[in-house]
Amino acid sequence: MQLVWYFDFVSPYSYLQLEAYPELIQTATLRPVLFAGLLKHWENKGPAEIPAKRVQTYRYTYWQAGQHGIVMNYPPAHPFNPISALRLAIALDSSYDAVKLIFEFIWKDGRSVNDEWPALLERLDIDVAAAAALIGAQRVKDTLAANGRQAIDRGVYGVPTFDTGKELFWGLDATDMLLDYLSDPAVFDEAEMRRIADLPVGAARKP
Repeated sequence: MQLVWYFDFVSPYSYLQLEAYPELIQTATLRPVLFAGLLKHWENKGPAEIPAKRVQTYRYTYWQAGQHGIVMNYPPAHPFNPISALRLAIALDSSYDAVKLIFEFIWKDGRSVNDEWPALLERLDIDVAAAAALIGAQRVKDTLAANGRQAIDRGVYGVPTFDTGKELFWGLDATDMLLDYLSDPAVFDEAEMRRIADLPVGAARKP
């Protein structure tokens, strides 16, 4: 079973999952996606776009980091534009080492991936001019767009999301359920699991 891990550098939960479960992440194909694109497609708002939820999310993720023993320092501003970082990851073949370094620059060191772009490139041992050529390549831009389309086609609506090829597991708090599923895929074959998968809608808001 080949796992795919959809992530965006703007997501604190993606950082936490990567740091808390490195062995699991390293078994997966890492696939950068633009979270804002998912939100637009599903006509949804991100946690940082709802003022009360924004504060709760920042506090909760920082608290969760402590629970997992993960060093976390929020960047100077959030949300931020992650496109250059996402394209850079793709240009570097979305390797675990490159993705981890970019995540830690933002979320461990608390630095701005946009305002401190040269410092990030120095960590990656990439010249500024070379990086501009890398992230400006049409192949890289096309891959990021294709990743987003593939994620949407699979039903991915948020990050981080693990895709087993059959089931999706969204969020840090779903990791244990993913691990349970990987050890026994029949977990979703229980009668109640099948019933709630097809549960009818009893009421819906007016559009």
